[in-house]
Amino acid sequence: MNKLMTISTLALAIGLTGCVSASPRWADDHHPRGRYSFEDSARVIKVKPLYETVQVSVPEERCWKERRYHRSHFSDDESYTAPLVGAIVGGVVGNQFGAGSGKTAMTVAGTLLGASVANDLRKGERLADYRPRRERRCEVIDRVETREEIVGYRVKYRYKGQTFRTRMDHDPGKRIRVRVTVRPIE
Repeated sequence: MNKLMTISTLALAIGLTGCVSASPRWADDHHPRGRYSFEDSARVIKVKPLYETVQVSVPEERCWKERRYHRSHFSDDESYTAPLVGAIVGGVVGNQFGAGSGKTAMTVAGTLLGASVANDLRKGERLADYRPRRERRCEVIDRVETREEIVGYRVKYRYKGQTFRTRMDHDPGKRIRVRVTVRPIE
């Protein structure tokens, strides 16, 4: 009878062990914090974008016409009249100061000097003559613009007959991934 009692006790212990390990509570007690969680998907019912007013700097080019002075170009700038008159006057003056064989040298020197002075005066007059002209000028400025921008989405979804709401940074589409946590009620 002792053997029968040992076999019966062993069979009962094995049977109870199988029942206890199949129990959901037994499995939850061995999971951290007594919880069991998994991922699933839920059907999205409604998505509403959330807007915020922001100020944005937009570069903009602005152009206008401005009056500027430029050196004028005359058609008679290439005229040799002034240097020729200067050479003649310089030659006459040089001839007056020369004596003997130096008279020819002074005439030639006066002619060259007179032509050079007249040419320089002609150029000086040309540089001093400026005329107004209209030029296009542009600059880039930053214009501040107020806009409505999407900052997130309010999402309403249904899981196992229950309705839930959340806020997301993107539109989830027709389905949303959810984490389901199961914990026994004590």
